[in-house]
Amino acid sequence: MKVLVLGATGYIGSAVTACLTREGHEVVPLVKNAAELHPDIPVRVGDLTDPASLRAAVTDDVDAVVNLATPTGDEAVDTAAQDALLAPLRGTGRAFVYTSGVWVLGATGDTPLTEDAATDPIAIVGYRPRIEQRVLAAAGDDVRAQVIRPGIVYGRDGGIPALMTGWAREHGTGRYVGSVATRWPMVHIDDLAELYALALTKGHAGDLLHGVAWESVPTAALAAAADIAAGGAGRAEPWPLAEAAEALGEPFAEALALDQVVSGRRAGEELGWRPSRPHVLTELAGGSRG
Repeated sequence: MKVLVLGATGYIGSAVTACLTREGHEVVPLVKNAAELHPDIPVRVGDLTDPASLRAAVTDDVDAVVNLATPTGDEAVDTAAQDALLAPLRGTGRAFVYTSGVWVLGATGDTPLTEDAATDPIAIVGYRPRIEQRVLAAAGDDVRAQVIRPGIVYGRDGGIPALMTGWAREHGTGRYVGSVATRWPMVHIDDLAELYALALTKGHAGDLLHGVAWESVPTAALAAAADIAAGGAGRAEPWPLAEAAEALGEPFAEALALDQVVSGRRAGEELGWRPSRPHVLTELAGGSRG
């Protein structure tokens, strides 16, 4: 397949691009500036704030579009961007995969939430469920439209766990925001990339899937593993939410303190997704550097 990828140079996007390329697909990154990549790499130029440029990038030879771009934070802009990307795909049966995230579920309690659960988004992703629904509705116009909600992504020395290692190095101990009872649903970046590849080749119109390999990982344990990764002895202490909000901004701090248990079983049952990478605690503490 020829796949137009937004956000191809980002943390998740680069992993998805590498996975798709290994599997024989032709990836065409969409970039703001063609000079961002090697001149021999074919690219399309476009900007989330310029719907016309997005529509122009989705030419007839593009078999699928994967949106991994960081949202602008402006609902009107992001809505217009999705509409522009979807417009050339309507009536064609071609695939569109939109990236959301598990934060749209809000606090979950102890029962693992599935894709059928109602959304209750925190502020940082407040309008994201409306974008999700807009994308999924395109399935009614013969677009193989799908939404993937990744958990907290780790691996390859990136993602929020890598930030935690930096905090441990800076403060001399691991830190976690909020309560010691907080848990995160998580996924290794390479397992997540494989889910995107499966969605493109096997996914169905209207699919909503959680990209979650580990339903609930205690953030206090993550902080202790991050301390080991930073050269410490595995100590961890709470970072009061008010202090974290002052340092990181209130919306992000609220997200880090969000307690969630989320199921990723549907992706395995429907697409045969089989996450296989090491657990985040193993990886952070030095057992794997994959």
